[in-house]
Amino acid sequence: AFDNPGGPLFELEDDDIKAGLRASRTSERLRMILPIHRKQDAEVQRIVNFVQPGTYIRPHRHPLPHATESIIVLKGRIHFLIFENDGSLKYDKVLSSKPIPGIIDIEPLVWHSFWVLEEDTILFECKKGPYDATADKEFAEWSPSEGSPEAAGWIHKFI
Repeated sequence: AFDNPGGPLFELEDDDIKAGLRASRTSERLRMILPIHRKQDAEVQRIVNFVQPGTYIRPHRHPLPHATESIIVLKGRIHFLIFENDGSLKYDKVLSSKPIPGIIDIEPLVWHSFWVLEEDTILFECKKGPYDATADKEFAEWSPSEGSPEAAGWIHKFI
């Protein structure tokens, strides 16, 4: 992830977009986060997520009762998935930035993931903070771990 910005105002500029996309293309995980909240412990976490096809977003849920998450597709397309507790598919939808930005809002304790369908996809994500890496996400035991040999092909059975 990039460092949090400073100052009283953040404006996403062309240089930020170019740097984020460049970093996502060369990242081992094929994604890069640009936080736009000023402090890591901000009460509202806002990020721009630059993602590439092939990144694996392991199915997860946010267990904290305040952890509603909103995602807006600013550029590109994703295939968004929601799962039942047993790992069966409950909902899937392609979200695109065109003709208007696709928006999805997920309540806490909902298993979800997405697959990137278009190069240089850019998402805006917002969630109540503060961020605590030890409590933010719970990964689905029925899904392969990130970096495992089966991770890359696993999600294709759903899309």
